Amino acid sequence: MTQEKTDKNVLKQLRSENKKLKKELNRKEKVLAETAALLVLRKKLDALWEENEDA
Repeated sequence: MTQEKTDKNVLKQLRSENKKLKKELNRKEKVLAETAALLVLRKKLDALWEENEDA
């Protein structure tokens, strides 16, 4: 009976940790996507500035 309670507690902790890690991963993926979008916009802006300087 004690082993069963221990197993349930371990399982509960692992599920909690898994949920926390998934949440953190989701947050980091959103930050990465935003950063990538900003880099693309920055490159486009730089290209526009270069075009205006050449004109």
